[in-house]
Amino acid sequence: MTGVLARYERLISADELRPDADQRRAAERLDALQKDLEAEESGGLLGQLFGRRKARPQGVYMVGGVGRGKSMLMDLFHASLEIPEKRRVHFHAFMQEVHSTLREARKSESGDPIPPVAEKLAADLKVLAFDEMVVNNSADAMIMSRLFTQLICEQNVAIVTTSNRPPRDLYKDGLNREHFLPFIDLMQSELDVIELDGPTDYRLERIGGLDSWHCPLGDDATEKVREAFFRLTDYPPEDAEHVPSAELDVGGGRMLHVPKALKGVAVFSFKRLCEQPRGAPDYLAIAQAYHTVIIVGIPQMDKDMRNEVSRFVTLIDALYENRVKLFATAATEPEDLYPTGDGAFEFQRTVSRLKEMQSAEYMKLGHGLAG
Repeated sequence: MTGVLARYERLISADELRPDADQRRAAERLDALQKDLEAEESGGLLGQLFGRRKARPQGVYMVGGVGRGKSMLMDLFHASLEIPEKRRVHFHAFMQEVHSTLREARKSESGDPIPPVAEKLAADLKVLAFDEMVVNNSADAMIMSRLFTQLICEQNVAIVTTSNRPPRDLYKDGLNREHFLPFIDLMQSELDVIELDGPTDYRLERIGGLDSWHCPLGDDATEKVREAFFRLTDYPPEDAEHVPSAELDVGGGRMLHVPKALKGVAVFSFKRLCEQPRGAPDYLAIAQAYHTVIIVGIPQMDKDMRNEVSRFVTLIDALYENRVKLFATAATEPEDLYPTGDGAFEFQRTVSRLKEMQSAEYMKLGHGLAG
């Protein structure tokens, strides 16, 4: 049996990781949780014999920017934990499962479906580990406080999660957010919030050598952005057909389907984003929810595509102002995307931004509004 901390220290010794005080603090906390959970497992019968009931272990909420090692530490924790009652799942996939289970429960339950659903989800579980806790829609926000209160306080399930946002910023500016505030209080009281903001951005190292703008359109360009997606998300390419999708709340009761969404990386087609009637709120929601956006199939535009050009300009402004990393497949280089037509001169500002977004300096910026 090897603990999280010992495995982490071996990675440091092997020069696979650089020393990082934040990471070490998180590793120590996860190591302590591992020991608590395993001690509870081994001492279960003895505890029952003498009537002891141990307080539930405190969960862990790892928050930090992209590439700071949150997923790596979660990998170590889940691999090290030697109990069968554990589950690791992407947060969005879990919430889809919750809604499906709730729908079934409402067909047969006359009362509140949350407690029996929580009991079902917690069956044979002592720890539930989430990749990328993020709340993008009101449907999730409305039930999370009551659901997680049941999981943590009634079912004694320890929660371990990663997120790019601290609890207080989850579902920020969301519809009816007041109903979500008890969930924030629950996270801050029942989980140890550990910030990871170390000096090394492993994401940048992961995509080192990869360009972000690929033209012309074709198999080669598609393969390049596909490679970027799998490097950024650590998702196995051989399981590509099972990459999760998402539904993003863009306000006004409208939802935007995100064809591929994982660990803060979203994939869209130009057609979905710019050939359909969309506006600044849609693009702002995308820019706030995802640190990296991949857009495929950007065409060369002409005077008959003024609406598409206008939407594209608004989209790039939102991504740029929120320091979102952009990977794209396009028919041509940015300066030739819209050479003539109404607004072609003004489009040069977008060209300039697209060029800057390819730079190493831009890639190093943290996600979120500048200033």
